[in-house]
Amino acid sequence: MIDLTKDDGVWTVTINRPEKANSLTLEMLQELAQIARDAKDARVLILTGAGKVFSAGADLEAARSGLAISPIWEEVSGAIADLRCLTIAALNGTLAGGAMGMALACDVRLAVPNAKFFYPVMKLGFLPQPSDPARMRALIGPARTKLILMGGQKILADEALAFGLIDRICSAETLLTEAEEIGADSNIADPDLAAQIKQMCCD
Repeated sequence: MIDLTKDDGVWTVTINRPEKANSLTLEMLQELAQIARDAKDARVLILTGAGKVFSAGADLEAARSGLAISPIWEEVSGAIADLRCLTIAALNGTLAGGAMGMALACDVRLAVPNAKFFYPVMKLGFLPQPSDPARMRALIGPARTKLILMGGQKILADEALAFGLIDRICSAETLLTEAEEIGADSNIADPDLAAQIKQMCCD
């Protein structure tokens, strides 16, 4: 249910469980974490989903069995954040719940026009994953982070772009092409130089 394609230095990771809104099981999250840990030779990593939803977050049955509070979510986002290469979330649809963390950990976020963004952890009686509020706050500020995490608001793509939660809105037809175009310079650059520039942008 996690597909990986490698084209030269571009690794494209696709969450492929569209019949379940790409909801994530423990095994899927473990595979995502392992791919990110293995992507040391990737020059660009693109994260996307199959179908019309990027991910609805945790699989409901798995969530009831403890996945909602598992440290695996933090392992996934941490492994993505630690990559030296350019990471791009190509959000083919709605992004919800714990799946938000992997997108927040990416360097760039693109989304289709009908995407929605929400993270209803408080309503469900859980804390967000430890790194997610800080990463979200760095992008959109504390008040808007509270709007999502405490106010339970669903943010539409236009508003997400205005907030800075995403960086560009793309049509569904051009989403992956635009992600690849953004990654093109990093794919041909010296990896050490690209890593240094990425670090300079974060310092």
